Amino acid sequence: MSGVNCFSHIQGLELDWACVTWDADFRYTPQGWQHWSFTGDRWNRIIKPERRFYQKNSYRVLLTRARQGMVIVVPPGDPDDPTRKPEFYNSTFEYLQNIGFETI
Repeated sequence: MSGVNCFSHIQGLELDWACVTWDADFRYTPQGWQHWSFTGDRWNRIIKPERRFYQKNSYRVLLTRARQGMVIVVPPGDPDDPTRKPEFYNSTFEYLQNIGFETI
């Protein structure tokens, strides 16, 4: 979700069903949520509190658009691509499973 600026355009939008792909920019870890931004050829930590808030809010907006149901896709990652390592995604996937999301 590198283009977080586009999310303000969907506020107020309601959909019957939605599909959201969860990227490595907002990762769950045992230490809590981590905020990242992809720039150039690598991930960089987001440090500024206002940017972290905006990113978290962007996910909140996306996750509250569906009225009837939603599919969240967490990619498996690619061990051959250093920008898409499986460990960037695995803990988020496990977190969503642990809080009751059904795997299909």
